[in-house]
Amino acid sequence: MRAMFGAIAPRYDFITRMLSYGMDRRWKRLGVTQAVIPENALVLDLASGTGDFSKLVRERQPSARSIAIDITEPMLQLARSQGVPEAVCGDALWLPFSDATFDCVFIGYGLRNFPNLKTALAEIARVTRPGGSMVSLDFFLPPNPVFREMYLRYLFLQGAIWGVALHRNPRTYSYIADSLRSFVSIQELSSQLRCIGYAKIDTQQFIGGGIALHWATKTKSEQIGKRQDR
Repeated sequence: MRAMFGAIAPRYDFITRMLSYGMDRRWKRLGVTQAVIPENALVLDLASGTGDFSKLVRERQPSARSIAIDITEPMLQLARSQGVPEAVCGDALWLPFSDATFDCVFIGYGLRNFPNLKTALAEIARVTRPGGSMVSLDFFLPPNPVFREMYLRYLFLQGAIWGVALHRNPRTYSYIADSLRSFVSIQELSSQLRCIGYAKIDTQQFIGGGIALHWATKTKSEQIGKRQDR
């Protein structure tokens, strides 16, 4: 994963906009606009890529401090060059932060790529303060079986075309369709969030359920999300 995203880092923003027909920025802005971000908040931009969420958080709440974290150093170099001062390399399965550190955690297209979703969600819960929130934007399989197959074929074809055009490798971006086949549904992600101590879970779907935002608030219990020795 690190090698793949390192290779595509220079074109990551371009391909994200192209595959979403320019809607990616609007979805992320909506995620930030409807999130609870108190004054002087400490925010985590997890799987940050080039730091889109960090930039949008700063626009909405200038007093907030956002820390971008990604497993890929080339992405972080781009984030820093685009005005994201705090960008650190780290693993979502073992976040280098103390318990209850952040008021809000944003994840853009990250959950689907984590090798162990339950562990990643537990880490997110651990570093989030009681009463804090999590916002995720990601791909999902549309519930309609006919549209689902069309959507997967579209993602595979578009990924292959852009992979050849930009990297001379059709598999560079077509992995998105493959990753979706083993990912949870929108409802299953909401259920997993409830199981680890999140409540007030809201979702908004786009492209017939092929993309969705989740907003979730962590319950005010100090016992939720404590790191266990592994």
